[in-house]
Amino acid sequence: MSSAPLHVLVIGAGFGGLTLAHGLRKNGVSVAVYEKQRSRTEGLYGYRVGIDPTGNRALKDCLPPQLFDTFLATCARTPLYFNVLTEKKKRTAAVPLRGDADLINSERSVSRQTLRQLLLTGLEDIVHFDKQFTHYEQHPDGTVTAHFADGTHATGDALIAADGAHSAVRAQYLPHAHLKPAGITTIGAKIPMTPEALALLPRESQQGLSLVFAPKGFMCIWHVMEFRWDERGGIKDTAAGNDADLLRAWPGLLFDNTRDYISFGIWASDDKFPADVMQLRGQALLDLTLKLTPNWHPDFRKLFAMADPTTPFPLRIATSEPVPAWKTTNITLLGDAIHTMTPGQGVGANTSLRDAMLLTHALTDAHHHTQPLLTALAQYEAEMIPYGFARVKDSLAENGTNGDDPLHKPVIGRAVLAGARAYFKAIDKIPSMQRKFLDDLYTYRGAEEGPTTK
Repeated sequence: MSSAPLHVLVIGAGFGGLTLAHGLRKNGVSVAVYEKQRSRTEGLYGYRVGIDPTGNRALKDCLPPQLFDTFLATCARTPLYFNVLTEKKKRTAAVPLRGDADLINSERSVSRQTLRQLLLTGLEDIVHFDKQFTHYEQHPDGTVTAHFADGTHATGDALIAADGAHSAVRAQYLPHAHLKPAGITTIGAKIPMTPEALALLPRESQQGLSLVFAPKGFMCIWHVMEFRWDERGGIKDTAAGNDADLLRAWPGLLFDNTRDYISFGIWASDDKFPADVMQLRGQALLDLTLKLTPNWHPDFRKLFAMADPTTPFPLRIATSEPVPAWKTTNITLLGDAIHTMTPGQGVGANTSLRDAMLLTHALTDAHHHTQPLLTALAQYEAEMIPYGFARVKDSLAENGTNGDDPLHKPVIGRAVLAGARAYFKAIDKIPSMQRKFLDDLYTYRGAEEGPTTK
């Protein structure tokens, strides 16, 4: 076994790759991150991500203590309700959530851009931007070299693919691992939060997140995101003392233009959208959203029309096809690079964070010579592959995020919609059903207790 210190190459500066980098640095492991985007503010789509107990646990494990505290301070106001609405703005259910008193066993609303800036904090010297990965070479001495489009290269003992759903590392390493269309198209956009905009949502929706079930398989989610800083980036008077101090000391706020907002995502099966939807941008996507929702409540349509026209984006949902375990080498994968999943259950980002924590422990063991590198990576893969693809399967079964879901069918879809509404009405009215719904939600969210490799 070599006594030389370990050096790890991470391809991709997403949530999983950066969390891994923090975990390795915290444990004394040399690491460098290579990101294809040109700067720390480019290339991030989507607005809100829910960090659940799995994600909280991973971040607390991997981040320096003060940075984890700063993470908590940068989260949006915690949702108080999980709401289910009709497209006519009628309440189906408003389920009180459990809050965030427990640092781990709760769910937090986070802006994707803010979390990206948070995770870049303290890694400025090891994250290299404008590095488009092209290919790797493995060498007889057990090292691996990553090559980049600008002609540069980097050599380390392990190469980690954290470069997302369309991973260039995976394309070379596991060419048989493919994505398949989920059959769902979505449009997302962001609305500046003003008193006028907020008043268009029901009271409980103003204090939580809301899911809309509509005819023809259309679904929409509303997120209300209120932060501890104002439209100028100044710390609000309502921010608690310690949170205010952490935010004032956090350099990431200089790079983050996130301000209070309401976001929406609307989705349905691909056939409900025009063939050229992926080429549309800006106001054209907002116009399309209004065209697709002619009979929705006027308040919802006003909100669609109030969206910032620079923020809409279209997305065709894809999902990974499971692959059997492969022979372990000094290359491995985490997050969407190996198990891309639909937004159902919202576990994609959290599963990536779980991967990062598990892989941190494996690589730390190899660094300290507790076990050989390949043994450590094999144990990581033996745990990650089953739970990762289980989450892919779970996500396809939730909230109409699979184009084959009966909800999207012309005839049976009406019956499925009626059944979904009846179910949530019962949850709203029957305390025992509501308790079970919440227990199931939090049990699923907090099911992962951490790595077994350590």
